[in-house]
Amino acid sequence: PSQHGGYSGMWFTLYTQQRNGFKRVPQKTEPRKPDQETGSKPYKSSLSPPIQETVFYTSSPSLKRLVKPFFFTIGFTGCAFGSAAIWQYEYLKSRVQNYFDEARADWMDKLRPQKNGDFRKQVNKWWNSLSEGQRTVTGIIAANVFVFCLWRIPCMQRTMITYFTSNPASRVLCSPMLLSTFSHFSLFHMAANMYVLWSFSSSIVSLLGREQFMAVYLSAGVISTFVSYVSKVTTGRFGPSLGASGAIMTILAAVCTKMPEAKLAIILLPMFTFTAGNALKAIIAMDTAGLVLGWKFFDHAAHLGGAVFGIWYVTYGHELIWKNREPLVKAWHEMRSKSRGKGGGGSH
Repeated sequence: PSQHGGYSGMWFTLYTQQRNGFKRVPQKTEPRKPDQETGSKPYKSSLSPPIQETVFYTSSPSLKRLVKPFFFTIGFTGCAFGSAAIWQYEYLKSRVQNYFDEARADWMDKLRPQKNGDFRKQVNKWWNSLSEGQRTVTGIIAANVFVFCLWRIPCMQRTMITYFTSNPASRVLCSPMLLSTFSHFSLFHMAANMYVLWSFSSSIVSLLGREQFMAVYLSAGVISTFVSYVSKVTTGRFGPSLGASGAIMTILAAVCTKMPEAKLAIILLPMFTFTAGNALKAIIAMDTAGLVLGWKFFDHAAHLGGAVFGIWYVTYGHELIWKNREPLVKAWHEMRSKSRGKGGGGSH
């Protein structure tokens, strides 16, 4: 498939080693008009990797097929930010209690005899050494590894192609917009994207916080896929895509916009450095050229969609969305208070 997936082509080190892994567009076989319509009879291409078992149809999807993905994108983004606001509220609310629980646990640990070479102790030590951003993206990386393993199971191939690759000509349109963001068929593609995400994790979480970062990342995956859908339908260049590069481009663009003077370097050529602002301009220029000229190796539309969303969010979106979450949090607080009051009403 080749839609939002793109083999990460450019690797950067941002201050600490930040690289840009692009959504790979797994080589797509594109017959003259590789179109897929649910009502037409499909035929399969004979590509060797299972992920490239692309199904093509004889008629072109119309713009009407973008209606559902459009509303899914808006609805999912709203739910992502709403859930993040509630998550942050619950976290802050329980913070004091957790502090006392942890203090008591530390005291109990001191009373227990210590085991030398205890594996659990080593894991805890490693976990505690990570930054909040690194701990946050560990779950995302684990999900990507899990999906990568599913691609290796022969009986899962049809399911993976249907739900974990995105294509505006496919029978299933909405759920793959999110699921394909966690999907990689190539080990190199996944490793490159996850390395970039890990490298930028500390910077982006320090800028946005854990909860807001998760809302931005998940929304970015869906938004970049929708932009890819629009591009494919309007240009008639279809094919399945997968990969986290659209979401990662959002993170990259957000950090480079907020820290334009930070130094970046190509990972294999650390002696050459340049500013994050210039790197972002170069990436956008390359993806724009790729989109206009019809390059097929990367999903340039998804990259551009992710980059534009990242720039917009740290410039305007944070003020428009995150800073206006108070009414939702207040409503949630009142609902929680009422339910607690009902639960304790019989004690008087």
